[in-house]
Amino acid sequence: MQIVRTDVPITAESCERMILELVQTYPGLRTELLTQTAFGRPVRTLVIGQGERKVLYTAAHHANEWITALVLLRFAEELAQAAADGGTLWGVQAQNILDAATIYMVPMVDPDGVDLVTGAIGPGQVEYEAARRLADRYPQIPFPDGWKANLLGVDLNLQYPAGWLQAREIKFSQGFTRPGPRDFVGRSPLDQLESRALAGYTEFVDPLLVLAYHAQGQEIYWQFGEEEVPGARALGEEFARVSGYTLAEVPYESGFAGYKDWFIQRFRRPGYTIEVGQGVNPLPLEQFPQIYRDNLGILVTAALGLREDPGDR
Repeated sequence: MQIVRTDVPITAESCERMILELVQTYPGLRTELLTQTAFGRPVRTLVIGQGERKVLYTAAHHANEWITALVLLRFAEELAQAAADGGTLWGVQAQNILDAATIYMVPMVDPDGVDLVTGAIGPGQVEYEAARRLADRYPQIPFPDGWKANLLGVDLNLQYPAGWLQAREIKFSQGFTRPGPRDFVGRSPLDQLESRALAGYTEFVDPLLVLAYHAQGQEIYWQFGEEEVPGARALGEEFARVSGYTLAEVPYESGFAGYKDWFIQRFRRPGYTIEVGQGVNPLPLEQFPQIYRDNLGILVTAALGLREDPGDR
């Protein structure tokens, strides 16, 4: 019986439950509590494999992009199931993937925000009404569907010390000068529990590459500023080939203070933002099967790398 449900919107509670059930069902999976949010919701890791190639996949940095959490959870379940059955995933022996790589995942970086958008936090609740008061300052943004931030009103993908001052200047010029539904950079880099914990976890894992899952646009961003990491373009081109997505340049106004920006600057290794699906966030669950099919090749390829990838040597 399938553990990861993709027919209903995910919540912090269902994410926690599915991760723990996966770990209980498949001995090769393990998890730890990375942090708790300011409102007490868990941010969990999910790890599979024992290979030397360490990669880190992250999702749901933004509240209304919660569908990306399901991509990582479904991938973890299918990979674990295929390995248990002696089968394949995306045409590759599952056990070969696990022998080659250790795959670290943080499926839901922003559980507070996800609960607001998916309805686990509803009208009348203290958290909902506090968020609505922040949202009232930005009436042009639909509430709660337009909410991207955590419940303190900070955009968790504008929190990293890689051009944070530039991001603040850009977002302030756009009117995002205080906590709200999106695009507020915080008071200083890494001043939120979630972003600080993810940065610390990344330092601990020391991965060869990171994937940061977002929605939407069917594009892959692979650069930070003028920096070009050896091997990053070739791997990005392969991601584009296997997914049908476009390897694209980041728009200037979105090009600073993101998680993959910081990883590229800090580690000088490949980092990618993957924008899944098409339309207006939150994307409908009807898109999930196509999103997953498009991204399975990216997830497997990132784990195995390219033969000419320096991380394979």
